[in-house]
Amino acid sequence: MKQFSTQWKSSSKARKQRKYVFQAPLHIRKKFLSCHLADDLHKKLKKRNLPLRKDDKVKVMRGSYAGKEGKVVGINTKDQRVSVENVERIKRDGSKALVGIHVSNLMITQLHEEKKRLA
Repeated sequence: MKQFSTQWKSSSKARKQRKYVFQAPLHIRKKFLSCHLADDLHKKLKKRNLPLRKDDKVKVMRGSYAGKEGKVVGINTKDQRVSVENVERIKRDGSKALVGIHVSNLMITQLHEEKKRLA
């Protein structure tokens, strides 16, 4: 099996950057799951984004679920999707299922363990 390479950085081609994302190992994919911070957190922490963690409170900014807020229930690093507490879809049999939302469509409104995270 071919080793993972970071040579995509020298290329501006979208296909090579996409290849880098899809072939990245999970410990690097975790860094791709960074999410924008709300304005008050942005000013307080002097950072624009932080990696998402379970139990962070987020707001959906785009898509059909825009405006909904809730806690992060689960993070799928392989598919780069996040499950949020109040964002559910009703299935044909009447049961509810969590919807996976891409990180670029979310904004962190409250951090779970702020002191540990920034130390």
